[in-house]
Amino acid sequence: MADPGGDYDYLLKFLALGDSGVGKTSILYQYTDGSFNPKFISTVGIDFREKRVVHHPLNSDGTRSTRGQRIHLQLWDTAGQERFRSLTTAFFRDAMGFLLVFDLTNEQSFVNIRNWLSQLQTHAYCENPDIVLLGNKADLEDQRMVDEGEAKNLAESLGLKYFETSASTGQNVTKSVEALLDQVMVRMENCVDQATLPNNVFNNNPNRGPKLREVDEANDETSSGCTC
Repeated sequence: MADPGGDYDYLLKFLALGDSGVGKTSILYQYTDGSFNPKFISTVGIDFREKRVVHHPLNSDGTRSTRGQRIHLQLWDTAGQERFRSLTTAFFRDAMGFLLVFDLTNEQSFVNIRNWLSQLQTHAYCENPDIVLLGNKADLEDQRMVDEGEAKNLAESLGLKYFETSASTGQNVTKSVEALLDQVMVRMENCVDQATLPNNVFNNNPNRGPKLREVDEANDETSSGCTC
């Protein structure tokens, strides 16, 4: 694995979870590369994508601060097949946030959301990690098997934000990752004991720190492709 270097404030690992074939790989590629490959094969074990972003915290009025922090995101792509489950759960404790994905054209993948949540509660670094629920393949409306209202009700009952995404068109892909990043950054800001967080979240470079800085000091926001 390549060393991401020290030119960032935080190293955050997000994990994409869900049944095989729901589009986890395609979502991550759409977010990092802005592209869609309909011929992706199933992930074997674990893979990951990386992206540098500048995060601007939300102000109390809902606007974004002009000051920000540089984030190095590692987006881990897990295999959905049962035979890889022991391997993928080993990565849960290192992740700060989770993208829980189901397929809007596959009702069973929606039913299995509770099983994935149970896995998270067992293996994540804490009992209530930050999770965003994604109903993927929203572009295939004529094949939809999961009602939007039903999915929203489940998300609300679980206390999760819900987005209907399309890895093909890019619908809500960036928005959903940014929503997860917002939640994680609020958690870190309010964290009293840093030892309770996953390892390597904070950059130990003595010249860097968690303080907010002006965007033009935060290293090429325009090149990151993030509008968060």
